[in-house]
Amino acid sequence: MRLPLALICSVITSVAAAAPTVDKAPAPELARLKAAAQRATILRDKWGIPHVYGKTDADAVFGLMYAQAEDDFGRVELNYINAMGRLAEVEGEAELYRDLRMKLFINPADLQEQYRQSPAWLKKLMVAFADGLNYYLATHPDVKPALITHFEPWMALSFSEGSIGGDIESVDLKQLEALYGNGAKLPLPPPVLMSAARGSFDLDQEPGGSNGFAIAPSLTRDGHALLLINPHTSFYFRPEVQVHSDEGLNAYGAVTWGQFFVYQGFNDRIGWMHTSGGGDVIDEYLETISEKDGQFFYQYGAEQRPLKAVDITLPYKTAAGMDSKVVKVYYSHHGPIVRAADGKWIAVRLMNEPLKALTQSYIRTKARNYQAFYKAMELRTNSSNNTVYADADGNIAYFHGNFIPKRDPKFDWTHPVDGSDLATEWQGLHTVKETITLFNPKNGWIQNTNNWPYTAAGAYSPKARDYPAYMSKYGENARGIHAVRVLENKKNFTLASLIAGAYDTQLPAFEPLLPQLFAAYDELPAGDPLKASLAPQIAALRGWDMRYSLESVPTSLAVYWVQDLYTANQAAAKAKEVQVLDYLQAAITPQQRLQALERATAKLTADFGKWQTPWGEINRFQRLTGDIVQPFDDSKPSLPVPFASANWGSLAAYGMTSKQTTKRIYGERGNSFVAAVEFGPRIKARSVLAGGESGDPASPHFYDQAAMYARGEFKDVLFYKADVEKNLERKYHPGDQQ
Repeated sequence: MRLPLALICSVITSVAAAAPTVDKAPAPELARLKAAAQRATILRDKWGIPHVYGKTDADAVFGLMYAQAEDDFGRVELNYINAMGRLAEVEGEAELYRDLRMKLFINPADLQEQYRQSPAWLKKLMVAFADGLNYYLATHPDVKPALITHFEPWMALSFSEGSIGGDIESVDLKQLEALYGNGAKLPLPPPVLMSAARGSFDLDQEPGGSNGFAIAPSLTRDGHALLLINPHTSFYFRPEVQVHSDEGLNAYGAVTWGQFFVYQGFNDRIGWMHTSGGGDVIDEYLETISEKDGQFFYQYGAEQRPLKAVDITLPYKTAAGMDSKVVKVYYSHHGPIVRAADGKWIAVRLMNEPLKALTQSYIRTKARNYQAFYKAMELRTNSSNNTVYADADGNIAYFHGNFIPKRDPKFDWTHPVDGSDLATEWQGLHTVKETITLFNPKNGWIQNTNNWPYTAAGAYSPKARDYPAYMSKYGENARGIHAVRVLENKKNFTLASLIAGAYDTQLPAFEPLLPQLFAAYDELPAGDPLKASLAPQIAALRGWDMRYSLESVPTSLAVYWVQDLYTANQAAAKAKEVQVLDYLQAAITPQQRLQALERATAKLTADFGKWQTPWGEINRFQRLTGDIVQPFDDSKPSLPVPFASANWGSLAAYGMTSKQTTKRIYGERGNSFVAAVEFGPRIKARSVLAGGESGDPASPHFYDQAAMYARGEFKDVLFYKADVEKNLERKYHPGDQQ
C-alpha cells in the first residue's frame, strides 16, 4: 500500500473567498488568460460538482483546473509541492529526505526538455493546465499559496499517473537518510529495518487500493454492461468532476487534485476503474561497491564501473528564513542508490516515463471502444495499477498491471537481486498481450480487490501456472473472497443490486479466527477464571452472523479483539514477511487469543462504559475543518457508519489511518468516491462522495453528502447537460463575479 503524502503533511493554505480582482500580470498575458476563461463554461450542479464545457480540450482543461482550485487549492498545490520535492521549503528540515527521494527521479530540467519534445496537442493541454491555475490565483488575491505562486506547463509532467502514491514513494525514507544523512561512505552504515517487506502490504495501516466490478450484459436485467468504481483512498483525495469538449472529450469521475484527466470514471461509451497492486514493477539491485582515489565503483560482470555522482540541493525553511543542504547522491545504471544492506549499496529501478504516462492517462479518457482503450494501454506506463473495464458494446475486461518488465524468472524479484550479475537485467517490457488479462470471460463478471488475478473471473480466471511469479505480487485477500461470493451465481443485476453487493455486510476475515477463539475457550478448565469472565462475550460472538450493522455489539467486540491481536503480533508477522491475519491464524496460542479478548473487553468498558457497545456508537464519520490532516474530537458532532475496515473483508471499506487519540474510530480512508454505471444507449449512473465536493468548511458542499455517504446512499449522476441545467446551482466562466 502506498500512503498519500497528503496524510503526512499539514500544509495550510488560505482559501478565503474574495471578489475577483486583477493580479499585476503583464497586460498581454492577462488578456490571453481572460480570453481563455471566456472559452470555458462551468456549470455547478446542486451538489457543487463542476461540469466543465469547452470548445476544445484545452478550453475544458483550463476550466477544470480553475474549478479544482476553487474547491481546494491547498490540495492542488500540495500535490505539486510534493511531486517536485519541495515540501521542506514549506514544512522545514524534517522533510528533507522526502524531498530528496523525489529529486532522485524528478528533475525540472529533464521535465522541461520533455515538455519541449511533447506533441502539439499535449503541449496545449499542459499550457491550459497552468493557465487555469494561474488565472485562479490572479482572480483570487486573498488565496495565499504556500509556495507555488505561478504554475508552469511542464509541471504537469511531475505528477502524471494519478495513483494515490507513486512508485517513488516505495523508497524507504529512514534507510535513505541512514545512507545519505552524513554522506554516503564506506564502511556502510548500520542496517535500518524496513517498515515492511517490499512488495507486501503495509501491515499496520488500513489497506489502500480499491474494488472494481464489471458485469456483462448477459447477467444484467436490462442487457447492458455495468461497472462499479470503488477506489479506497484517503478521504478528500479526489473530487468528482465532469469535463466535456467539442473535440470528443466527455469524461465523468474522480480526478486527483491538480491533474487534468479523470483518473477513475467513464464517458458515454466506456468506463475504467483502477485498483492498486498488479505485477512487481520495482526492483532493487545489490551493488558491490569499492572506492579508489575518492571515487566509488560498482561491480558489473567483470567490470568495475564508476558510480555517477550528482549533487542535489535541498532548500528548507527555518525559523530565520530559508537555508539549504547539498547531498551528493549516487547512481548505477540500474538507478539511484537508495539504501545499504548486507554489505552492499542498493539501487532501485522503476518506471520513470512522465511524458508517456501523462499521454496514456489522458487519451484513455477519450477512448470510444475496447480497441481504442487497448491501444492506450499499449503505451504501458500505468505502472502501479490494475484496470477493470466495461463498455456500451457489452464488453468487460481486466488488465493486471500495465508496465511489467521482462525478467529471468529464476530470480526472486521480491527481494534485491545481485546487480553484478548480467542475468538480472530487464529485458524490455512485456507486451499487453503477454500480461495477465481477461476479455469477456464466460462467467460474465470480473472483480479485483487488490488481490491476485486468479479469482478475478471465478472458474474462468487466469491460471498462475501460465505466468512468471513477478506478474502478480499479492495473494488473495478477504475482500476478494467476499467479492466472489457477491458476484457468483447471480443474475439480473441492476445499478441498485450492484451497489447493494458492493455494500454487502459480511466480514469474512473473522471466519477462520473466531472458531479458533471458541476452541480455545472450550478447552479451558472449568475452574479457570477466564471461563466465567469471558462467557458472555463468547456467547455474543457465537451468536453473531459476522455481519456489520450500526446496532451490532459483536461487531464492536470482534473488531477490538482482532485489533488487540494485531497490535501484539504485527512485529512478529513483519519479521516473517507474512500478512498479520495469516500469522494470527497460524502462529499464536489459545491463551493469546483469550487474553486478547479479555483486553478488548476491558478497553471497550473503559472507553464506553460497557463492552456491550453497538458498533454505530464507535465507528463514526466526522469532517470538522478543511485541513489536509483532519482533527477528530469525540465531543463534536459525528455520524454513525456501519461499514468497517477492509482488513476484515468489508467491501465498503472504512478505516482510520492516523494514530488514534480519540475513543471513537473516525474514518480517514476507504470508500471515497464511489460510482456505479450502466452503459446503455443512455448512460445511467449513481455516485457518492465522502463529505462533499468542496474543501472549504464555509461551503454548503463541504458536508452535504456526508449523511448519504454514511448510509451508503447514492445520488443520481447528472451526466447530460440538460439534466445538469435542471439541477443547476450556478453557471459561469472562470473569473466571473461570484
